[in-house]
Amino acid sequence: QLQLVESGGGLVQPGGSLRLSCAASGFSVDFYPIGWFRQAPGKEREGVACISLGGLSTKYADSVKGRFTVSRDNAKNMVYLRMNSLKPEDTGVYYCALDPVSAQCSAISSEGPYDYWGQGTQVTVSS
Repeated sequence: QLQLVESGGGLVQPGGSLRLSCAASGFSVDFYPIGWFRQAPGKEREGVACISLGGLSTKYADSVKGRFTVSRDNAKNMVYLRMNSLKPEDTGVYYCALDPVSAQCSAISSEGPYDYWGQGTQVTVSS
């Protein structure tokens, strides 16, 4: 059964760092684009980052460029989101998601290609 499970969220002070993990089962992360999304309280879910099939390319939302890095470990079947220089506006529930059809990442704002989602992990940036 195909499954995605996020972990690594928590409370962090502004300027701090976190690494989120997305554990995949039922498929190989190397063969599909994996996206990271977030949803802040009272706001719509938004795309944050994506890593393509084979990890050949990545995409980031403008708001996180230079601060967030998406990567994968094929041996562990994991995808990571390293978040540095965190800001209060980064607060939200973070989700990883699988695009089972494409090879490249879709537009960062597009949720349509993603058919499988994890349950999310809470990130709170506050002093």
